[in-house]
Amino acid sequence: MKLIAPSLLAANFNKLGDEVEMINRSEADFVHCDVMDGVFVPNISFGIPIIQAVNQISTKPLDVHLMIVNPDKYIHDFYNAGAAVITVHYEACTHLHRVIQQIKNLGIKASVCLNPHTPVALLEDIISELDMVLLMSVNPGFGGQLFIENTYQKVTALKEMILRRNSKTLIEVDGGVNFEVGEKLYESGADILVAGSFVFNADSPIETIAALKRL
Repeated sequence: MKLIAPSLLAANFNKLGDEVEMINRSEADFVHCDVMDGVFVPNISFGIPIIQAVNQISTKPLDVHLMIVNPDKYIHDFYNAGAAVITVHYEACTHLHRVIQQIKNLGIKASVCLNPHTPVALLEDIISELDMVLLMSVNPGFGGQLFIENTYQKVTALKEMILRRNSKTLIEVDGGVNFEVGEKLYESGADILVAGSFVFNADSPIETIAALKRL
């Protein structure tokens, strides 16, 4: 499976509506929304009002990545704002299984994100409950960073775990994606690529999205 989720973190917020309309016209499968609180990660991005505004325009499902502390307190709010997928960080959840069930009970897809230093083996006991796992291939907080090479091995290990458990969990990767990296990630077993700067800084973002899906 080759799916693309352009990240709004790299969009031009002076014309955010136009950027979302561009994604609508493209072959993208999701709109990736990075929510940062300045506590869990060293940056602040946007929150519920922006998600609501994007949801009013987007024809693509919203893939909402919560880089925040205490995400369980805000799951219902982001669901009401229009999230189709909610991703919480393993590192931010003391009671991860409870949070996953909280998301799934709303009838939307539940996902867990792992930071670059967090091993995929920690998901062994919960992988069958997850619709998706997001692997960070850069340190979360800022766009435009260089890809961490060890991510390929993590994708392969995670894919092996998913197959061993007979799970249908999808693998998403976020950070430093370009054509070369994307091709290797797909070969390693990734299903969804998050692309921010590489898409929005391209001469033709729509053609870039199409090319990423053809890798």
